[in-house]
Order: sequence, then C-alpha cells, then structure tokens
Amino acid sequence: MSLTISYIIIALYSLALVLIFLYSLAQLNLLLNYLTNKRKDEVAPKYNLLDPNEIPYVTIQLPLYNEKYVVERLLDNISKIEYPKNRLEIQVLDDSTDESIETTAIIIDQLKETGLDITHIRRENRVGFKAGALKEGLEIAKGEYVAIFDADFLPDPDWLKKTVIYFKDPEIGVVQTRWGHINRDYSLLTKIQAFALDAHFTLEQAGRNAKGHFINFNGTAGIWRKQCILDAGNWEGDTLTEDLDLSYRAQLKDWKFKYLQDVETPAELPVVISAARSQQFRWNKGGAENFQKTVSSVVSAKNIPFKTKFHGVMHLLNSSMFLCVFLVAILSIPMLYIKNTYGHLGWIFEVTSFFIASTIILFICYWFTYKSIQGSGLDNFVDYVKLFFSFFSVALGFSLHNSMAVLEGHIGKKSEFVRTPKFNINNLGDSWKNNKYLAKNISPNTIIEFMLMLYFLFGMYSAIPLNDFGLFPFHFMLFLGFGYVFYNSLTAKA
Repeated sequence: MSLTISYIIIALYSLALVLIFLYSLAQLNLLLNYLTNKRKDEVAPKYNLLDPNEIPYVTIQLPLYNEKYVVERLLDNISKIEYPKNRLEIQVLDDSTDESIETTAIIIDQLKETGLDITHIRRENRVGFKAGALKEGLEIAKGEYVAIFDADFLPDPDWLKKTVIYFKDPEIGVVQTRWGHINRDYSLLTKIQAFALDAHFTLEQAGRNAKGHFINFNGTAGIWRKQCILDAGNWEGDTLTEDLDLSYRAQLKDWKFKYLQDVETPAELPVVISAARSQQFRWNKGGAENFQKTVSSVVSAKNIPFKTKFHGVMHLLNSSMFLCVFLVAILSIPMLYIKNTYGHLGWIFEVTSFFIASTIILFICYWFTYKSIQGSGLDNFVDYVKLFFSFFSVALGFSLHNSMAVLEGHIGKKSEFVRTPKFNINNLGDSWKNNKYLAKNISPNTIIEFMLMLYFLFGMYSAIPLNDFGLFPFHFMLFLGFGYVFYNSLTAKA
C-alpha cells in the first residue's frame, strides 16, 4: 500500500471519527438538557374538559395499507377512546389493495351502529403514499385537532384527555407522546429496537424539547393543530419521512411542539429482520432526504438561535451517522496494517481515542435513558451492559443496509414508500409464521453482509501476526453484528 493511499485512508477514517465524536457531544448536551429539565415542574395552560364549552373537536386519522392482521385490533382499541362522541370524528384512511378492505368495511359499519362518527375513506391511487392519504383526509376533517395512529398502535382510552388539553396554548402546533412496546421481550431483535427507540424518546425528544430545540412528530401517537399543518404547507410526499419534513417546516414558522414523556402509547415492534430492514431503510433514507431538503432553511433561519440550528443540523444528520460508522468499520483493517507498516505515522492513531470517547459518552447517555424506563440497581445495570453491547453490535451489522439508504437519500434517488409489515404479536407465544406481507426473497445485501462478516473475521485474525489487539474488540462486535444480520436474514422466513 503506497504512502499516498495510506494518507487518503487516514484522512477519511479521521474525518468519520470526528463527525461521530461531534454527534456524541450533541447527545451528551441533550442528556444534560434532559436531566436538568426532569427537576422542573412545568405549568402550562390546559383546556378544562369538564367544561363543555372548552372541549375541542378532534379528528382521529388511521392510515392503513394492507393491515389484515391488526386492523380489527386497531379499530376495537380506537373505539374505546374516552371522548364525547359529538366532538370526535374517526377517519380510516384505507389505501389497501387486498382482502383486508372488506374486513375493515364490516367493522366500520358495526362501529357506526354504536354512534361513533367513523368513515371509511378510500382513494383510487396511492399518490403521495401516507402523506397523500393524510392530506386527502384533512380536506374534509371536522376537527380543529388531528390525532394520527399507525395500525400497530394501541392508545389508552384516556389518551385524548391527556394530550389535547395542551392546545389551550395557541402557539402549540403538535403534541407528541412516547412510544411504548407491547412485545419488547419477544426476541433479541425487539429488545434492541426498544432500546434504541427508548433512547430517542427520552434523551433526544425530551432533551431537545426541554430547551426549545426542534423535535419531530414521529408519524404516529401525536396530535396536530389543523391550522399548523395548513400554515406549514400541508403534508408532502416527496420524502419517505413526511412526519420529519412537516415538523421542520412547522417549527421554522415558529410553531411550538410539546413532548409528553409521561404519556406512553403502546405499539408493536417488528419481529422479523426483513420487516425491521424495511422500516430502517425508510427512516434512514427519509432522514437523508430531509437533510437535503431542509438543512439550508435551518441554517439560514433568522428566527432561531445558533444552538437550535446546531441541534437541528445534527438531528437531520442522525441517519448519516451510519455512513460514518460503516466507513470507520471498513477502513479500520487497512488502518491496522498502515499503523504497522509506517511507524512514523503512529501519532495519527491517537485519533482512535475519538471512537473510544464517543462510545463511553453514548454508554453514559443511554444508561440514563434506560434506567428512566427500566429502573436502576445493580441487576438492571448488568442487563443494561449486555443490552448496550448487543445493540452496538447489531447496529454495526445494519450499517451497510442503512448506509445504502442514506446514500440514496443524499443523491436524490426516489423509491416507493414500503410499509413495515404488522404481525399482531401481543405476547411471547404469538407467531409471525405465514404472514403474507413478509418479503419472500433474500435481500441482495445479505450476500455482502456475509462477506463483511468474513472480512471482520480476517480483521480479528490480523491482530495475531501484527501483535496489535487494539481494534480486536471492535472487529469482534462487527463480526457478531454482521453475522447476526446475515443469519437472521436467511432463517427468518415465513
């Protein structure tokens, strides 16, 4: 390997590490925001729902697309929402193309007989995908506030009473609640997903909201002020994360978002890796698309302070961190050989401390968010350590898949909105077998992930003849992560 190529590799490796370190510092700042805000008793104006004159009209939107396994559970749950029927409308925005259409229609007819104002709205096409369905429903929505639930969410009966009250403040455009997980302990995959989402909904959402930084409506389990949606330009389907897009457009127009960490909305996590893949791809590509669409507006905005701009840019770059992590992983083995070939470059390898520091920072941040939900104590800490390194390894295993999504988002390659298959998994005994919506073909990435597993096995072996074990733990986690993703991609078939 020539010295010129070595310098190029070192430069790329170092740049990626510095970006990861900046991201971890941003997370640390959010942790400080989160911890200091927990000690505050916030007083906010609220609607008095005991006064009939203060009860606002609410529309609940339920966007559906081929939800055979969960539509009955969803509609049964929503029908139990405790709210005056004369102030509540339910829109079932059904873009389905399968037999679930008939099932949905029958259930809706039965619910109408109970006095619920519920309508079955069908479109002739899926223009704009979920964003298009929400926009079309909004045109005829009766409510001044619009609650949205995806098909796998199960809000408690008093959910509206806990959330809509905060719109008494005329500056509030969105109220977002924390996601819960009805099948958290189903498998290692669901535990890891729950772990990552819990960090987002405690550290990131609460940490940003505490200081007035931009947060995002999470696509579900929240309420919009109808006026806010329209003022921000309405739903647009030009990115795969229409929720993040509209959130930023609304906050750039000075609408305030309120995040309620104490209001949990249970939902079902994907239990099969192909379903998790499709969800991760959509979220990460959509994040990159929104960076391209929105970052210049955030940076140039005159109405927001520098720190909010910084966190906004880091927020929009969240998914791009997978690209940095993948780059560090791939280059780590050449770096090992460069270190042992060019002794005079040894000082450069001090930069690897950035990765160690970043890992320690994230370990600390995630512990605080973990214990806020699972509790503290020695047993929980031991469980946390095991889960953190499992999460870290599997996240590394997803880095190729997610990096490809990010690259597509940044270069502007368009793709269809691929929904995440739902399973109706409520407890450990439920099975996902024979789910008709699961992908039957193995992803082409799976072969590359197998090759990467072998590549990092070679990285582990390289430590022996070079007598340099500094990167051995990193390569071991990469080997396990890509091995996990490869094995489950092969075996988890309906």
